[in-house]
Amino acid sequence: MNFLFYFFILISFLVAGWRQFTWIPVAGVQDPLTALTATIITTAGDAVQLAIGLVGVMALFLGLMKVAEEGGLLKIAARGIRPLLIRLFPEVPADHPAMGAMVMNLAANLLGLGNAATPFGIKAMQELETLNPEPGTATNAMALFLAINTSSVTLLPTGVIALRAAAGSTNAAGILPTTLCATLFSTATAIICCKLLARLWDRKNSRKQPENLCPKKTTIPTPLSGENDQDLSWWKSLTVIGGLIVLIPLMVIYGQSISGWIVPGLMVTLLSFGIWRGVPVYEAFVNGARDGFQVAIKIIPYLVAIMVAIGMLRGSGVMEIVADNIGHYTAALGMPAEALPMAILRPLSGSGAYGILAATINNPAIGPDSYTGYLVSTLQGSTETTFYVMAVYFGAVQIKKVRHTLAAGLLADLAGVIGAIVACKIFLQL
Repeated sequence: MNFLFYFFILISFLVAGWRQFTWIPVAGVQDPLTALTATIITTAGDAVQLAIGLVGVMALFLGLMKVAEEGGLLKIAARGIRPLLIRLFPEVPADHPAMGAMVMNLAANLLGLGNAATPFGIKAMQELETLNPEPGTATNAMALFLAINTSSVTLLPTGVIALRAAAGSTNAAGILPTTLCATLFSTATAIICCKLLARLWDRKNSRKQPENLCPKKTTIPTPLSGENDQDLSWWKSLTVIGGLIVLIPLMVIYGQSISGWIVPGLMVTLLSFGIWRGVPVYEAFVNGARDGFQVAIKIIPYLVAIMVAIGMLRGSGVMEIVADNIGHYTAALGMPAEALPMAILRPLSGSGAYGILAATINNPAIGPDSYTGYLVSTLQGSTETTFYVMAVYFGAVQIKKVRHTLAAGLLADLAGVIGAIVACKIFLQL
């Protein structure tokens, strides 16, 4: 991250400087370096505002998370798919709180609840940090969890559906199957790449023992409620996966109708479970919300660094130059020049990508139901802002050495773009 942060700033400065020398003054238009300076100041302020805006959301969902944790819901949720999770995360004990937190995060992403997924993901990172023998360095489990987050399967991209509906789409929810296909492909790529890169990274750095980034076996807690290893059977995971498969057609048909029920229903469900299990829900909620407030403040420096660097890339014209020079090549591969800025910006800036999406599908020459409209909508709904997720999740636990995390996340983003192109071509021809 040190090199990448410096490279983003340096290349932005050089490009803006080159454009300054060739600048022809235009009335009412700022010169490149003045515009770049304004971008730096603006994005720094935006980063702080974003973090402050996260305070309320994180306090809310981490408060609910605390209720679920004290009521034992996280452990129950983890048991449902832990035969799968313990194979993905062998260094995390089967009954560790991190398992339940990861389940909640993945479930929130599945339903398109980005606001809920972030607090749950931060909670998972905090739990994974308790198993970290090298504070400040990402473990294999952290890297894999973050890579999955940048590409996690989405059944209901509610924000994109709403934007398409507002743009006059005749089938606003038509991106559900293309989004699902793209995220399935990107998630599989994230897992495979992360596993392979972890092995290469460990070999390259010649670690004395592969277990250096894994918890010792003695940390594994005693199974709960008299469970034994036979309980780690695949039928539980298959049942959960089967339920998710059944959800797919339901989401396609009724997704828009039920989207408004999800967050209120989640709150009522978690609090009701806490009451049923005898949890003092108010006190538990307040304690969890307090943690959410502290975490939101802690990540401000990380957000400022990442958002300023990315803002400089945009403000200097680097992204515009890249798009202009390779757009005619990517068009032959199914990525029109109008959609290329979306593919480039999506891993870097969520708000920037959202703005491009809105501008593209509201363009009368393109529209939401054209191939390009479907493609940019699928990209928005099926990929995540990799650098933002890294800044928030790793910033919450003070991780500075990300190891192979960034490479795995960007490869998953690339797979998501490829998956979106293929899915849109197939489904629009049906």
